[in-house]
Amino acid sequence: MKEHPLYITTDESADETILLERITSGDERAFSALYQRYWKKVFTYLLRLTKSRETAEELLSEIFTRFWINRAVASSIENVDAFLSKVTYNRAIDFFRFAAKEKKIQALIALELNRYPSQINDGYLLEKEYKALLREAIHQLPPQRKLVFTLSREQGLTHEEIARRLNMSPHTVKKTMSNAIKSIRTFLRKQGVDGMILDIL
Repeated sequence: MKEHPLYITTDESADETILLERITSGDERAFSALYQRYWKKVFTYLLRLTKSRETAEELLSEIFTRFWINRAVASSIENVDAFLSKVTYNRAIDFFRFAAKEKKIQALIALELNRYPSQINDGYLLEKEYKALLREAIHQLPPQRKLVFTLSREQGLTHEEIARRLNMSPHTVKKTMSNAIKSIRTFLRKQGVDGMILDIL
């Protein structure tokens, strides 16, 4: 998939440095002004990438929510247009990867059910049951592992973003995430989840 830039069609960049400084200091009106300036461009870009209005709206909200959450570094952004273009593209890619993983899980579950049709009612996991077990596995994690896993897999934050939010080093985030996945796999394996499904966590 080729990345496409978000183009500014009017000369509005002169005051962006001031806007970003105000956003960094927690000025919600400045953030609102920036949102009004860019949301249509970001939404159009997302719609072109995802081909889904509902998905585009959801990702749009997530992108700007994350922008506000990470406002402490907003003043370091040199080009808002280029920054949002990159963030939007990367978030769309993350969405597609997650969707592909969900489809792969569904396909593997379907394969298992087709391989053992006579035992479907004797404990083979349906998709709904697998997701329930996954939620249980996440719930039993120690607090820090649970938080890091949730921020990464459910909110789509990168290791660097998680590190900034939790005041941790990226290395610590990576190690914590790895331990969380190991714990979840161990839990699911004890519940009889197939190894192929565990491999795509």
